[in-house]
Amino acid sequence: MNLFRSLCGMLLSLCLALPASAAELPRIVSKNGRHALYVDGAPFLILGGQAHNSSNYPGMLPEVWPTIHAIHANTLEIPVAWEQIEPVEGKFDFSWVDALIPQARENHVRLVLLWFGTWKNTGPAYAPEWVKADSKRFPHMLTKDGKQHYVHTPLGRNTLEADKRAFVALMRHIREIDPDHTVIMVQPENEVGSYGLDRDYSPEANRLFAAPIPTELARRTGKSGTWTQAFGKTAARNFTAWYLARYIDEIAAAGQAELNLPMYVNAALSDAFNDAGGNSGPDWAVIDIWKAAAPHIAIEAPDIYERNSTAVNAYMDHYARPDNPLFIPETGNDLGFARFFWLALGKGAIGWSPFGMDPTYSNFPLGGLNTPENLEAVSSKFALMAPIAQEWARLAYDHPTVGFAKGQDVSDQSAILGRWKITAQYGLWEFGGRDAPPNPNKDRPVGGAAVIGLGPDEFLLAGSDVRLAFSETAPAPDGGGRFMVVEEGTFQNGRWLMKRRWNGDQVDHGINLTKPTLLKVRFGISR
Repeated sequence: MNLFRSLCGMLLSLCLALPASAAELPRIVSKNGRHALYVDGAPFLILGGQAHNSSNYPGMLPEVWPTIHAIHANTLEIPVAWEQIEPVEGKFDFSWVDALIPQARENHVRLVLLWFGTWKNTGPAYAPEWVKADSKRFPHMLTKDGKQHYVHTPLGRNTLEADKRAFVALMRHIREIDPDHTVIMVQPENEVGSYGLDRDYSPEANRLFAAPIPTELARRTGKSGTWTQAFGKTAARNFTAWYLARYIDEIAAAGQAELNLPMYVNAALSDAFNDAGGNSGPDWAVIDIWKAAAPHIAIEAPDIYERNSTAVNAYMDHYARPDNPLFIPETGNDLGFARFFWLALGKGAIGWSPFGMDPTYSNFPLGGLNTPENLEAVSSKFALMAPIAQEWARLAYDHPTVGFAKGQDVSDQSAILGRWKITAQYGLWEFGGRDAPPNPNKDRPVGGAAVIGLGPDEFLLAGSDVRLAFSETAPAPDGGGRFMVVEEGTFQNGRWLMKRRWNGDQVDHGINLTKPTLLKVRFGISR
């Protein structure tokens, strides 16, 4: 009996010593050219708000959370700076993340952490003073005449090892204090690249530039020879892109060895229509280089501060690829940018996050002023989508989507989904056409919609300030289709919950989504 009790005691002690099973890790999944971010084992749509750069201190959080709640965001993007966690070399201070993560949990908000390490907007602003003050140990890029450039070179091994050590310590600490994965993604570095210099001209860089391009890059691009032989006029840019990506990939891989969260990089964008120029960061023209050089990076993501809708559409198309989920981690926070939320959803985006939402600063005119109108432009859309974010993400992963956003004028826009042509119109009243009295929204930058094709003749619509019309590109085998069901509603526990049916006046002049609205539409056959 004593032996039995001893064995039971040992088994109990062993069970108590085992860690509780951790929540399922967030991950990116892909199929049929579509993508989803899985959080807690289910698709997750990031309705984000990014804080201002210097809101990353415990004393600032009381000013951040009210805005995140006001816009109905489910995710906060916020920096963790290298200078914060390692102000003295080798001595780590995690008081910032120790304050941030519990507060995010209490506020029922997920986190995307932005690691401001070697580079933030190409420069070393958030690196520790002991890094910034020692350019001999932590070298910068050199110009052709041997002068020091402001950007740290990606060939600096000491810099890489120091940055990597700090990032690994951060990821290890997050693993220890965040078993439920309040943190769902991480961005290593921020808007990397180099302004005013196409590449490092140090002796080591010159040697590498004159050598054959790396095997992995040759395999992906089908090119060979030296950088100049392989890429001609874009050789210097592509060279820098490769070594930036390799540097960041090594940091990401080391961090993921501690906690395997999805990681992405964000791009300061160049011209949407000229792939010969551009930045050496993860700009659209060098995505293939980044994909080859940085396999541990799940997403190359565009920071969109362009107001021209044609360019915005092009940027999203450049990044919405079978091998790259579309994620908008930064965009402007005013009325004119908000309509692009619908366009992003229609292109299958896993998330959208306007920058600088907290009222601690203003980045006008890059973004907007902290006005009720600008806040409402985001909050009204997130309020509609927040309760159904998981269901929308699931359906968009399983079904084709299209999206619209008002252009520079009120021109109609069309897209094909299955056998249906969907046309978006702007600046119209709910009744009548272009001959009606002018609508106040005619010249305002508002309006858009996202559509999911649930079946051959069934659609889920979300949008605002837009009229949608459906026409058949080819008749059904047994006759033409017409509206059978137009229902306004929402999803609850994964099931459609109808609020009301639209009929009569509500559909006589097309489907008018005036305020943010969710509709399910089904066409049928009159017999």
